[in-house]
Amino acid sequence: MRKIWNTVLKGIVAILPIGLTVYVVYWLAVTAERLFSPVIKLLVPARYYWPGLGLLTGLILLYFVGLAVNAWFVHRALRMSDALFARIPVVKTIYLAIRDFMRFFPSSGQASDLRRVVLIQFGPGKAIGFVTAESDEMLHRSTPAGNDMVAVYLPMSYMVGGYTIFLPRELVETTSLSVEEGMRIALMGGVRSNAPSALRESSPGSA
Repeated sequence: MRKIWNTVLKGIVAILPIGLTVYVVYWLAVTAERLFSPVIKLLVPARYYWPGLGLLTGLILLYFVGLAVNAWFVHRALRMSDALFARIPVVKTIYLAIRDFMRFFPSSGQASDLRRVVLIQFGPGKAIGFVTAESDEMLHRSTPAGNDMVAVYLPMSYMVGGYTIFLPRELVETTSLSVEEGMRIALMGGVRSNAPSALRESSPGSA
């Protein structure tokens, strides 16, 4: 019986990621269709409407929203709404969590806020982190010559938090991991069957 149960669990582990991914994509498509189709039917004659037009309209709208974000007045409006949501109790907890999570993705086709995967000394071992800023200018401190600092974000496993620390550049070791690979390893606590086995460390000062 135990052998049968273990085989069933292997099947669940194998099929669950595929099934959830397909379901999420399907749910997004259906939601977009239901949201935009009534508006389209009001503007377009019924004979010109075809299933999927709502989803296509949603994708086009998101594309133009992405273009508009670069505009000064839209950027300023987003900053004002960001400040507003960050002041509302309860709402700010949800909003800030979602906003910080979205930082993991590229924005406006440019580099992500998480720029590169690095290793830092952590007791007798090494901790994986992500460079979020190549300088410490946001601290508004006078940086002594030869003490160039970088901001490194250290996520905790299973997305329960993290820390941002500033380290001298020479103490940060670069790796050949992509941000996506590094994030999977960090958030899942290294539980990954095909995780990259080698972390290429640079010589001191080359990070």
